[in-house]
Amino acid sequence: MAIRLVQIAMDARDDSVVGGFWAEALGWSVESEGPGVTNVVPVGLTYPDPTVLYIDVVAVPEPKTVKNRVHIDLATTSAAHQADLVARLRALGATPVDVGQGDVPWTVLADPEGNEFCVLEPRPVYRDTGPIAAVVVDCVEPRVMARFWGEAMDWTPHEVTDDHAVLRSAKGVGPYLEFLRTPGVKTVKNRVHLDLRPYAGDDQAAETDRLRTLGATDIDLGQGDAPWTVLADPEGNEFCVLTPR
Repeated sequence: MAIRLVQIAMDARDDSVVGGFWAEALGWSVESEGPGVTNVVPVGLTYPDPTVLYIDVVAVPEPKTVKNRVHIDLATTSAAHQADLVARLRALGATPVDVGQGDVPWTVLADPEGNEFCVLEPRPVYRDTGPIAAVVVDCVEPRVMARFWGEAMDWTPHEVTDDHAVLRSAKGVGPYLEFLRTPGVKTVKNRVHLDLRPYAGDDQAAETDRLRTLGATDIDLGQGDAPWTVLADPEGNEFCVLTPR
């Protein structure tokens, strides 16, 4: 395998507003590779870096209409840190959201365009992930998703059950990728998706073909003659295979 998860892509009606929010939330900075794209990048690191997942916020005309099936969990180090972070995020424009979570120790918020995310209570497993603890994907079959993604990229499965699956970079650093069994099925294009990138010198087309043999399917989102390839995993979640770097 010669491909890895490098970034999270978010759709937004206003990429600068959403990108600015996430930069402030994470303590990162903003750049732009072109009109309609705001890149949220950690300070002092060279892209791509296995210790983080970068965020690209991309302008789209469509508004958010349903709960996202992919969201970010933020890590905290203490109860006081969690409370302070929630207060700071609300001051930045985040709003509380009820997604049926009930009485739980984490806090569910939404960014300025309604993208749900969680501020977790302190958990030892996330003590070294950085500000992003995990990217969480709702799914029907965690075992199927773990099998596909575990074979698709050079991340290591840490736990796989009927209810959830957890993967992390083989280097043992950075956020986790988690699949959570959740009622309901995907009905619209995800507004948050994953971007994969082959290593420098590897073959993008060969990696894309390999992903197809694992069960990925081609998706046309109107990307036209783009340098990346858009695929979907076995449950229809879109992701992009970028050029090697």
